Amino acid sequence: MKDSRIMYIERKAGNLTGEARIGRVTFSNSGKSIYYNGLRFDSLKGAGFKANYFETESGEEYWISGCKKNGSDRLYNEKNPIRIDDDIREEYWTEIRNKPELKDRTIAN
Repeated sequence: MKDSRIMYIERKAGNLTGEARIGRVTFSNSGKSIYYNGLRFDSLKGAGFKANYFETESGEEYWISGCKKNGSDRLYNEKNPIRIDDDIREEYWTEIRNKPELKDRTIAN
């Protein structure tokens, strides 16, 4: 494993929007695969519809991207909740969003 980074992870499962989280991912040595929560994701290489990765075991499609400072991570700015993993919550609110007063919030929007 190589670098790690806090990223936005949205399960598409054939839909335009889906369940979303913010968590720490790690990258393979080649940088072509992403690992999160025991799952491996490989690039769709531009072949996905509103998705850029697929989970290699299930084949389900995901949108995985860097977190935006303004919190508008969803493609269509929906107001559905985005869960934040406990182990990165404080870092997300202080380093990425620059809102340390929200460091105890478990939902991003």
